[in-house]
Amino acid sequence: MTREQFRPDDHPNDHFLLTTVVGSYPKPKWHDRIRQQFEAGDVEPSTWEEAKDDAARLITGEHERAGLDVVVDGEMRRNEMVEYFAHRIDGYEFNGPVKVWGHNYFDKPSVVDEVERTEQWLVEEYEFTSQVATRPVKVPITGPYTLARWSFNEVYEDTEALAVDLADLVNAEIEELVEAGARYVQIDEPALAQTPDDHAIVGRALEHIVADLPDDVRVGLHVCYGDYSRIYPEALEFPVDELDVELCNGDYEQLDVFTEPAFTKDIGLGVVDAHVAEVESVEQIKRNIRKGFEVVPPEQLTVSPDCGLKLLPREVAYGKMANMVTAAREIEAELDAGEIDVSASAPAGD
Repeated sequence: MTREQFRPDDHPNDHFLLTTVVGSYPKPKWHDRIRQQFEAGDVEPSTWEEAKDDAARLITGEHERAGLDVVVDGEMRRNEMVEYFAHRIDGYEFNGPVKVWGHNYFDKPSVVDEVERTEQWLVEEYEFTSQVATRPVKVPITGPYTLARWSFNEVYEDTEALAVDLADLVNAEIEELVEAGARYVQIDEPALAQTPDDHAIVGRALEHIVADLPDDVRVGLHVCYGDYSRIYPEALEFPVDELDVELCNGDYEQLDVFTEPAFTKDIGLGVVDAHVAEVESVEQIKRNIRKGFEVVPPEQLTVSPDCGLKLLPREVAYGKMANMVTAAREIEAELDAGEIDVSASAPAGD
């Protein structure tokens, strides 16, 4: 089972709700200060590399201290989810930022030649994190559809052709991650639920991504806010183990989308709001977790924040994680005691 391999040996309950985070996390202030100094030419590259290592070590430990079953390094080495990868893919170039909303700008890349992977993207990041972590490490990767959709396409016939070529590059990266020991990969596709009728493109890209991966590699798909009715039930056909969705911020108004037809995959349910700088109480998070049982039984539920936590104050982000883990463990104990009725949910295949 791809889920059971992440159950800690000393797990206190018979039931197991897998707890993790989506990816990004607030960076220490000194990390950003040294980055600025490096970009201004005031510190040596080795100093900047050491700062990133230190930040990754610190945040990985913070995730473990909160009690998460699967951790990440908070993406301490990444600046932005599209830019980071586009800078490492041949065929992309940057021509300056574009305005996306209000006073916010995004350094939107252009595809000016056929895309090609000529260097590793995340293998060294994973190897470092797994060496400093005592728990399993998840690797988030921006998906090919978002890399294609959020870029200017000056070469390919259409978004699908570009996304499929990018998917082959993602597949090559994941194969090397798997060789390095990674067993949990998350494909981030925030563009998916914002664009109607492109689920077929994502499905084809995912087929390329998972080609020839071992059975024990867990593949999740994170889809940020949007209209989930655009991708469901088609998403049940995606070749992934888990669909991770952002519902807490919308007070679970779209939860019913996933109840008809029955949800047959694992669901990653956001149970704390990544957009609100207040720490939810354990009791509130427990209520949110129980919402998940309206869609799947406990053995198909992964518990996480709605999305990346990088825009929150660090103490708030940590408080959300710690309370989330406490809530999950208490829910497990209540399930063990038969205090929670989940009869409305049947395991996949029943």
